[in-house]
Amino acid sequence: MLDVYEHEVLVSSTGIIGKPLPVNNIIKGVYNARKELSKNGSILAAEAIKTTDKCTKEIAVELMIDHKTVKIGGIAKGSGMIAPNMATMLAFITTDANVSSELLQYFLKKAVERTFNRISVDGDMSTNDMVVAMANGMAGNKELYNTNDPDYRIFYEALEFVLLRLSKMIVIDGEGATKFIEVRINGAATENNALKAAKAISNSNLVKTAMYGEDANWGRILAAIGYSGIEFKPENVEIYFDNLQILSKNYGAGFCEDKARKILMGKEIKLTVDLNQGYKTATYMTCDLSKDYVDINANYRT
Repeated sequence: MLDVYEHEVLVSSTGIIGKPLPVNNIIKGVYNARKELSKNGSILAAEAIKTTDKCTKEIAVELMIDHKTVKIGGIAKGSGMIAPNMATMLAFITTDANVSSELLQYFLKKAVERTFNRISVDGDMSTNDMVVAMANGMAGNKELYNTNDPDYRIFYEALEFVLLRLSKMIVIDGEGATKFIEVRINGAATENNALKAAKAISNSNLVKTAMYGEDANWGRILAAIGYSGIEFKPENVEIYFDNLQILSKNYGAGFCEDKARKILMGKEIKLTVDLNQGYKTATYMTCDLSKDYVDINANYRT
C-alpha cells in the first residue's frame, strides 16, 4: 500500500487498558490516511492523535549545521496519566539532519531524560507511551556520528528544546489543570537527591491541590521532600514562590499571605526549594489538581 517494509512501520496507541482496539476501523482509517499524505500534514496528524487533549501540540525549529539549514519538528499527545518516566503520551520527532541512528538514539535518550521524564500531571502512569525520532538526512549536512563533532551540541540543544516545549505543552494541557508549576530544587548534595525531591513535590496530590486552592501551605512541600527518601536537614530548607520567600531557615515563615495568594492566582508559578546542602539542581514541570480532573477520570469510560 505504501511500498514500505513491515519493519519500517512503527505502531503506537493509547486508550483504555484491556479494551480491544477496533481493528476494522483502524484498517479503514489507514487506507483513508494514505490518500491524505502530505508534506504539510503535521498539524492534521497532531490533531488526529488527541484524546482528552484540549489543544494540539506541535513545534518546529531551524538551525545551521555544516552551512546547511536543518529542521527538527515534533508533535505529541497527552494530558492525563502523566508522571516522570513518561506515561500515556506519544511524541513523534522528525528531522532532515544527516545523523547516524546510533547518535540520534543517544541524543533522544538523553533529551527524554531531561524533558518527558521530568513532568507530572497526576503522578500516574500507563502501559502505553512512546517517543520516537526519525531522520532522513535530506538536509545534506556532513553526517553527525559522534559527540566529538563540533556541531554535536548545536543539534542536541535544538532537539532538547523541541522536547522541552512539547513537555510543557502536555503539562499545561493536563486534565483539569488550571496552573503550570515549575518545581526547581537548588542546593542539593547530589543531582539524584535534587531529582528525588523535585519528583516527590511534583507528584504530591496535597501540594497540587494547595496550588489549585491558591493556598501557600509550605508544610506540604516540606513533607513531600521528607518522604522522597533523601537525607536533608529541614531546618536548613528555604522555599520561594516566584521571588517571594515563603519559608526561611529554622522554619521562619513570616511571609505576606496576600502576596503569596496573588502569585498563586497566576497561570504559571515557579516553586523553588533551596536545600542548602550543596550545589546540585534539578527542575520538574507539573500542574495543579482540580475538581475537573476528578470529573474527567470518574467518567472516562462513559
